[in-house]
Amino acid sequence: MANNSADYDFLAGVRVVDFTQFEAGPSCTEALAWLGAEVVKIENPGRGDPGRRLRPGQPDDDPYYFQQFNANKKSITLNLKAPEGLALVKELLRKADITVENMAPGTIERLGLGYDEVKKLNPGIIYCQVKGFGAGSPYETNLAFDMIAQATGGTISVTGERGRQPVKPGLSLGDTGTGMTMAITILGALRKRDKTGEGCRLQVAMQDAMLHYMRTNFATQARTGKTVERDGTRSGGGSNAPSGLYPCAPGGLNDYVWIMTSRANPEHWDRLCKVMGREDLIKDPRFATPALRVKNDAELDPIIRDWTKTRTKHEAMALVGGAGIPAGAVLDTMELQNDPTFEKRGIMQVMEHKSYQGFKMPSWPVRINGKPPRVKASPALGEHTADVLTSWLGLSADEVGKLKASKIV
Repeated sequence: MANNSADYDFLAGVRVVDFTQFEAGPSCTEALAWLGAEVVKIENPGRGDPGRRLRPGQPDDDPYYFQQFNANKKSITLNLKAPEGLALVKELLRKADITVENMAPGTIERLGLGYDEVKKLNPGIIYCQVKGFGAGSPYETNLAFDMIAQATGGTISVTGERGRQPVKPGLSLGDTGTGMTMAITILGALRKRDKTGEGCRLQVAMQDAMLHYMRTNFATQARTGKTVERDGTRSGGGSNAPSGLYPCAPGGLNDYVWIMTSRANPEHWDRLCKVMGREDLIKDPRFATPALRVKNDAELDPIIRDWTKTRTKHEAMALVGGAGIPAGAVLDTMELQNDPTFEKRGIMQVMEHKSYQGFKMPSWPVRINGKPPRVKASPALGEHTADVLTSWLGLSADEVGKLKASKIV
């Protein structure tokens, strides 16, 4: 067993009934599982979470999406449309500390498991809902996935080249980003519940969560009084230069380095000039102040590009970063996957799964006393049904067998 990660019991004894699917909700409950909670995923018999991408009569040849968001959890299959299945899940909820759902609007209520009903079963439960749009929004009943949240939450509007159409960000900030805001709120609610015994209802909308990640953009708008425009490879809301993405050798698809000279630290400019061997630019009247460098960035950027094009992105990052100037090479997914330092530190870990060949995936990024939580296998569909019904509800093996025979579980 690798010694670059560890099992943590921060949330030991905390029981989570997990009705989530796809990514936004599963990201939240996976974080709780990494910290030691017992997360029991409730899935439909047969196909389970749609994120499994199981197809009737065909082998599961795309398990990787599901595994990324459901590590360290348990799976139980229950037919919630059968009275017996609904009764079982209600018994689980009576014994739970937390429940999380991100079904389509109105679905959980139609199942008879809305907040008011569950609160009657368990007044101390922390009842969590992740939706696309918030209660009171004109789009409250609309369906949403990651990019719907990013479109309506503003992130797409500020991504792309200046003067051109918006660009879809390449990461799933709408899903996983929303899940993280719920996870940290759950921890706060759990602390209060442990002190007072009071449960609560937590609701987060993906659109609303995106506003949280747009705070620097709203700061720029407040400063300028204008809608924030796309600024392509530049940074800082157009208030500092040179700052942005610059091409590097040998000119491949991701051969770029991001260099940022901060307006809060004028030494960055002087240092960059020295790194490039262009000390003459320090006294150049066109670039003498931060404001002038912004004004004349059309003349300044080609000078920076001419220098970066003669270096690889790694060389440029090492030279610029080594001089005390913020710089970052643009690393693609394969470069990150193959960087041994992530695996050495436990930030990337290999999930060992009995049904699939092990594969490397990102773990929880917070290291605790030097080590992040250990990634354990995502559950096979219904793998823990007997275990959970026995340990949570005290059912016998015969009783579980009868439920399986009647296709309730």
